[in-house]
Amino acid sequence: MTFGAAKGGPMKHAMAGLLHLAFHPRQERFKAKTENEVVPPTALKKPVLDAKEYGVGKPVEFRWNQLLSFDACVQCGKCEAACPAFASGQPLNPKKLIQDLVTGMVGGSDSQYAGSPTPGIAVGNHSGAPGKPLISQMIEADTIWSCTTCRACVQECPMLIEHVDAIVDMRRNQTLVEDIVPGKGPITLANLRETGSQNGYDIGARYDWSVDLQVQVAQPGRFVDVLLIAGEGAFDMRYQRTLRALAKVLNKAGVDYAVLGSVETDTGDTARRLGDEATFQQCASKLMNTLSQYQFRRIVTADPHVLHSLRNEYRALGGYYEVQHHTAFMAELVANGKLTPKAAAVLADKKITYHDPCYLGRYNGETEAPRKLLKTIGIKVVEMERHGMRARCCGGGGGAPLTDIPGKQRIPDIRIADAKTVGADVVAVGCPQCTAMLEGVVGERPEVLDVAELVAAALE
Repeated sequence: MTFGAAKGGPMKHAMAGLLHLAFHPRQERFKAKTENEVVPPTALKKPVLDAKEYGVGKPVEFRWNQLLSFDACVQCGKCEAACPAFASGQPLNPKKLIQDLVTGMVGGSDSQYAGSPTPGIAVGNHSGAPGKPLISQMIEADTIWSCTTCRACVQECPMLIEHVDAIVDMRRNQTLVEDIVPGKGPITLANLRETGSQNGYDIGARYDWSVDLQVQVAQPGRFVDVLLIAGEGAFDMRYQRTLRALAKVLNKAGVDYAVLGSVETDTGDTARRLGDEATFQQCASKLMNTLSQYQFRRIVTADPHVLHSLRNEYRALGGYYEVQHHTAFMAELVANGKLTPKAAAVLADKKITYHDPCYLGRYNGETEAPRKLLKTIGIKVVEMERHGMRARCCGGGGGAPLTDIPGKQRIPDIRIADAKTVGADVVAVGCPQCTAMLEGVVGERPEVLDVAELVAAALE
């Protein structure tokens, strides 16, 4: 067994696989969730910047159990088949990436790799060693910046390998040590540090869309049941339609809610995905300090990226909040009899499919509430082939629209093609980034509507 493992044959994968399960980098994946769990299974672990944990630039800098997990790869190709970047022809193949990391640790070139190559990158021209830089020698920079962090690869992997963690670790080194972020990434990160908004907007204008809807602004000392946090998308006119629909639904149900108004700043999600841990922690500390001044029972948001940061990743920083996605909250209102929506004939006659946001489905396990809510309205959801926990990404996560690595086609084009295949007239969504990406598809396509817009229309 030892000889077989040392030669790198099947026994190596068998032994590494067993040890990997015993010493998995995310032991939380095997534990029942608890209320005060510090790092949930889908949240990135908090690096200690004061201890110079600036990501991974060389193979030897990965944690030992991460290296063990790479050895556990059996090259089945399930991650490759699920990856939206690979499908679009961008220079990322998750299977090849993991094999490159294995090769980098043992030393040598990728000339022996026999699987599908990374799109646009020839096999045999890259080599590495444990102490040599990974980027540009073993792995091309565009490979790690193509990832949308959708976790489809992780979801499909039979060996439970955490591809996304490895990619973010390498991005962190590129950002914090090498000061290299492609595309519009550097501008976005600078805006977050200086203004608390990804696009450098005046944060005082974040809730201008709500002035005629009697939306309360939270006041210190006044308790509210629900604190509505809109996120960066509130500056976008298209997302404002969703937020206005949501506010109308909350008003109709008589919910005691308020918004943060001009003191709301960005959660820092995009900064963390781009590897700028310092800016993420700065944004998180600022928002947590703001939230500590208000009294509320729970937070509701229509942005799954906001939800994931507040619900899961802020825990490692000491922030514990009850956070609900707006679809789950509206489903609760209907179940409690506070809303009785009924789809108009014009909607009931249309074929409607639901697109699962990655940060709501795979990251937070919420796939049923939106469907249950649409069913309650009277809408029959026609499912796309890839849906639920295996849904295809829209291409909007992980800072991918900012780094903008070219491929042969756009990821949202592929997703809209999925909707067309089932004959959908409307694609129901639950995320502002999904809305923006899918509506950006040119040519004839289904209408894209947020679930809140469908509920609001059913109440009129």
